[in-house]
Parts: sequence; C-alpha cells; structure tokens
Amino acid sequence: MSDTITPELVSLDAPLGTDKKDVIRALARLVAAQGRATDADALANDAIAREDKDETGLPGGIAIPHAKSAAVTQASLAFARLKPGVAFGAPDGPADLVFLIAAPADAAEEHLAVLSRLARSLMQDAFTSDLRAAATADDVVRTVRAAIGEGDAPASAATATASSAASTPAAAPGAPADDLTIDGRPARIVAVTSCATGIAHTFMAADALTAAGKEAGVDLVVEPQGSSGYQALPASVIDNADAVIFATDVDVREISRFAGKPVIRSGVKRGIEQPAQMIREAVAAASNPNAARVSGAAADAGSGTSAAATQNLSWGAKIQRILLTGVSYMIPFVAGGGLLIALGFALGGYEVTANASKVIIDNALWNLPTTDITSPFGPLGQYLGSVAFMIGSTSMGFLVAALAGYIAYAIADRPGIAPGFVAGAIAVTMNAGFIGGIIGGFLAGFVAWWLGRLPAPRWLRGLMPVVIIPLLGSIVASGLMVLFLGRPIAALMALLTDGLTSLTQSGAGLIVVGVILGLMMCFDLGGPINKVAYVFATTGLAAASTENTAPYLIMAAVMTAGMVPPLALALASTVLARPLFTPVERENGKAAWLLGASFISEGAIPFAAADPLRVIPASLVGGAITGALSMWFGVQSFAPHGGVFVLFAISPVWGFFVALLAGTVVSALLLVVLKKYVRKSSTAPAPAVATATV
Repeated sequence: MSDTITPELVSLDAPLGTDKKDVIRALARLVAAQGRATDADALANDAIAREDKDETGLPGGIAIPHAKSAAVTQASLAFARLKPGVAFGAPDGPADLVFLIAAPADAAEEHLAVLSRLARSLMQDAFTSDLRAAATADDVVRTVRAAIGEGDAPASAATATASSAASTPAAAPGAPADDLTIDGRPARIVAVTSCATGIAHTFMAADALTAAGKEAGVDLVVEPQGSSGYQALPASVIDNADAVIFATDVDVREISRFAGKPVIRSGVKRGIEQPAQMIREAVAAASNPNAARVSGAAADAGSGTSAAATQNLSWGAKIQRILLTGVSYMIPFVAGGGLLIALGFALGGYEVTANASKVIIDNALWNLPTTDITSPFGPLGQYLGSVAFMIGSTSMGFLVAALAGYIAYAIADRPGIAPGFVAGAIAVTMNAGFIGGIIGGFLAGFVAWWLGRLPAPRWLRGLMPVVIIPLLGSIVASGLMVLFLGRPIAALMALLTDGLTSLTQSGAGLIVVGVILGLMMCFDLGGPINKVAYVFATTGLAAASTENTAPYLIMAAVMTAGMVPPLALALASTVLARPLFTPVERENGKAAWLLGASFISEGAIPFAAADPLRVIPASLVGGAITGALSMWFGVQSFAPHGGVFVLFAISPVWGFFVALLAGTVVSALLLVVLKKYVRKSSTAPAPAVATATV
C-alpha cells in the first residue's frame, strides 16, 4: 500500500465547522469522495461513537478521531489543519491538527501498523511542526508518508526523527525530578498500553511512557497491545520488574503474566498526558506493601494467546497456556451454573430435578404448580427452585463447548471460537466428555489458525474470519470427532469415570481418591494438573444424582483441598510465625484469608513463586489430608465453587470444616518447620506455578 493519504484527503486552513462532530463529518466526506468508504455518514457515526466513549484530543493541539468501520474499503488518513482550532477534549485547549484515522472493520495487520506509526509520530514535536509549516497539501502528504514509511525519504531531518518514534522518542514534559531508585539502582518498571481500537492511543501512550522513563533514569519497558498484534515482554523482564503500569482502556491480554506485581492502573489517555506522574506512582507502589497488586483471578480475560505472545515458549509451555486459557473462560459457566443448581436444590429440594423443565414451561409466578411439590417452601419454592435449577443446568451444558471454544480461541483468536464451540458440542453428543472437548478445541484451533495463514485474494479476505474459517474449521474438527475420535474417547471417559466411581464404593478406595485429588489440587496451584482435577470434578456434576453421589463427593474433595494452600499460608504468615515472613508476604497473607475461604488459590501464588521448595511440599501434605478426610466423612458439594460462601450446598457441613481445618493446620505447621530448619535454596528450579482460578 502506498497511498494511505493523498492530497485530496487534506484540508488546509479551511472552515470545517465549529465543533468536533462537524470536523469529523467533513473529513469522512473527504474519505468517501475518494471511493475509500461506501458511506460517509456511517464512517462519521462510527468515529463519533468512538469519540463519545473517550475524547481523542491530546496535548499540543492534536486530535486523532479514529474508528474501524464496515463502511471503510481502504485504510486511509484524512487530515485537517484548522484555523481557528476546535475543541476535542484536550486539557490544554482546542486542536488545530486533526487526523481522521479510518480503518476497515477487518483491517489487515499491515494497515494497522501504518496507522500506528502515524500515532507514534504525533508524539514528536518535529513532525507536528512540519505539519503546521506545510504550504500545500502535497507538503503534508510527503511529511506524513515519510513518517509512516510510505515515502522514499524523509522530507526533513525532523520528519526522519518522527518516523522512528519507537527508537528515538522525544522527552516527555514534566519528567520527575525525584530519586526514582530502589535499593540503590534505577527502578525497573514494565507497562502495558492499549485502547479500544488499538490504533492510535495505544502507541502514543507507549512512546510517552518510554520517553518519560528515559528522562527520569528509570528502566522502563512497554508492551503496546495494538490491533495489529503485540510482542509479549520476555518473562524474565516481567519477573525482574518492581512494578507494573497498565494504561489501558480494554482488558490486558494474558494478565496472569503480571500476577503479584504492584500495579498502577489508568485509562490509556493518562499514559499520554501524565506519563511522569504514573512512573512516580509506580515506583512508590513498588516500595509499599499495601499497594494494589495484579490479581490472577481474571487471567487472560478478554484475550486469546496470540502467536506473538507464545513464539518464544516451548511446545509444552504453549500447550499449557492454551489449555489454561480455555479453562479460565469455562469457569464462569461452571461457577454460575453450579451455584444456580445448588440454589435450585435449596429452594425446591433435591427431587426438583424430576420435573423442573415441566414446571417452568407450564407454570408462572401467577400460576404456581399444585402437584408433585418437593420444596420445603411450598409451590413458590417449587417454581423458583425449578427456575434456578434449569438456568443452572443450561449454563453447565455449555461447559465442554466453552472449554473447546476458548481453547481454539487461544490458538487462532476469534476465528477459532465458532469451530471450537461446535467441536465441543459434538464431543458432548458423542459422550466424549471434557477430554473430547479438549481434543476438539485443539483440532478446531489449529485448523482455524492454518486457514487464517493461507494467502487469500483481497476480495475474499473479509469473508475469511466470519464465513470461510468457521465453516471449514467446523467441518474438519467436528467431522474428525464424529468419524474417528468420538467413540474411542467416549470409551476412555467411561473407563476413567467407572474406575473412580468404583473406588468411591469402598472405604479404602474413598481415601485413595481423596488423597489423589488433594495432591493434584495443591501441586501446581492452578496449573494443568490442578485444572485436570477441577475440570474432572465439575464435568462429573452433570451425571450426578441422588442414586449416583460419587460426583458430589469428588467435587467436595476438590474444592476443600483447593482451599488449603492459601488458608495455610495465611495462618502461618499472620498468626503462627510472622517473623519468618517478609512484610509484603504478611500483607499477602491477610488477603489470602478471604481468597482461601472463597476457594481462590491465587492467595498462595506469591508465596509459592518466592519459595516453592518449602511451600509446595507443605501444601501437598495438607491437601492430601483434607482430600482424604473429606471423602472419609462423606462430604458432598452440590456447587462447583464458592468455598465457605456456599455452605447451603455442602453436606455435612461439620465434615467439611473438620477436613478443611485439619489440612490447613497441618500444612501451616509443616511450613513453619520447613522455614525454620530447612535452608532456602536460591538455585533450585521452581515447579510450574500457574495463576489459578480455583
């Protein structure tokens, strides 16, 4: 592409209106007049809608209204130099330099990269000076093309500097004069920037933070997460960072990489306007044990695992990351659905399952059921219990499909979702269970990823992610599941389920199953082993009944054992042996009480990451004891998540608390002994500890 901007897309010193909407509409008409958009009003409305969410005025008299729009047929830049300027919401007054950045809804990466280079150039004083001094539209076009890499050579030395914003950023105004050191060395900060469209603000904030960090003498590295993809920061850089800055308007992709780090959060515009202040706040947070920290609870929310993020990982690490992404998206279906099922039991009695679907179809609040009442609360309880149970059952029915869909998403991004969901649903139809869902998700993801790599003609490119890839991906992945894989996987699932169920029929077998599940839940704190145990338990709930209670026993053992590590570490660090833990660990211990009680293992991760060879063994012992006792006491959980907050769905409650207390106390005492008498190794490798969601 060599004509992102042309002289016909430039307006110099002409009156375009008195407010920003008038200016946007005028620039949209320029784009449509050149055949680059099918509908000027549609493009303008998309840009104005983006403007209404967050104004695009920036300090220095700049505005960058922008949008991805289905009306745009060719990525374009329309430029206006205004006299007088028009207010776009910048804190220092009106804007006289306005770029409308128009990208197709399915913009290819090269288009987005060009537009991103423009955004970065706008942070350079030399570039904006050239635009203000331009005598003709041709001068503007030469300056802009040089900056975005479309010109043969920079128009001036100033523009040459602008075209390499990432390597030679201008100094940010107001850089901090404080002593921004930690332990006598420059503070180490990592930052993530992203905006709703991932075109402009993302890269401008990245450059502003980089420039401010350079002037302040801070070791700062930025990861811009733009629409054209992103290059994930090396794990070693994140591990060594003292604090994190998130200047983002959308979810941080793979947020679990930053778990436990002190964090400063803001919208992306603050990263552009106040980078020095954010750096000062980040350095202060690094030394403050009470500072906000990145939680892993929303791990990977809102994002897939892009190839750029995983290209330096081993295949084993890539597969683990993909699997955990799928599970993290699946868990809300399980947690919400399971709790609704438990609520249905509480309201309608355990026999509510017999006719719940008939009750919600044939009855209403003004026409309550009158027969087959199993609820202790009468007809109203029967109806409300049936409603809760059916909604929960429907949510749980998406479990395997969601797991497969988001595994495929982690591999191929959005084009993989539909083939993955279909493959997961087919796995359920074939009785292949969660193992079939995992395999179907990987198949769908890799097929979609491969199809997305094929060189498609331009006229077909827009149909690839919404039609071609979902169609062919579903045919291949689901076809393989039906024709070849479904039946063998179903046989394997039946063998595993029957084997574990038979073990639960004897006292010794119960204890063995409890010990195994407890060890799996506490070994890697949210890693693949933990997830296998949890997914096995939650998927088993669908087959549970008053005659088959083994899934309820397994679910209780898994949840109770999973609560042990954070509670044990909270007990050890805040009650039993405070001097053996650092101030930051003691603060983490306070939070771990609530996290552990809620069945959220994140509370244990900071401890395990810092001292795995003492924390992990202590957690394993406690988890094994709790799992065994939970099974021995016959504890059943009708809810897949919630910890002490779903006691109404746990029976017997006394058995739950005795098993949990025993494992927690033993684990905490063992950890104290190991802390006192076993010297910490500084060179031994740590086992994989992943951000947990359970």
